Amino acid sequence: MSTSEPVTRSSLRNVKPIVAPIPMLALPERVFSDDEWRRIRRGYASRDMDERWDVFVEEQTVFVHRSWTGFEIFAATMVPAQPHGWRIGTAVVESELERHRRTSHEYDRVVLELVLVMIVLGQPAPALLNELDELSRRASGRDLPPELVRHSVVGLRTATD
Repeated sequence: MSTSEPVTRSSLRNVKPIVAPIPMLALPERVFSDDEWRRIRRGYASRDMDERWDVFVEEQTVFVHRSWTGFEIFAATMVPAQPHGWRIGTAVVESELERHRRTSHEYDRVVLELVLVMIVLGQPAPALLNELDELSRRASGRDLPPELVRHSVVGLRTATD
């Protein structure tokens, strides 16, 4: 698939919907510009084994899937923000433990925002990465190397579009 074509449900090999959705109680507060929302609407398809996420949009809902398993982890509905731009109005997260190991509502918020910002938009997000490190440290009770946590959770973005 060309990087200029939008990613769709049918363009991905393996897409499995959420089986046990629960509402996300903590949502990213970021307002995405109209240009960023246009780029998010194009989606993102993983291109190699180090990429962890596939993303596509239907209507105003962003579907976020793990690339290896095809499991849908997040579904976030975007709404217009005031005075301009777009924000996440509502979202659900997979709660089935076999599909997604949730640790907290804040962790889910950070991961969803990291996927949109770093993977789909290709933008740096150092503050979010630091927050992921701290949330992972609290959840595990161990001082895990940040590179390990970041690669495991977020993965890489190899596309340059």
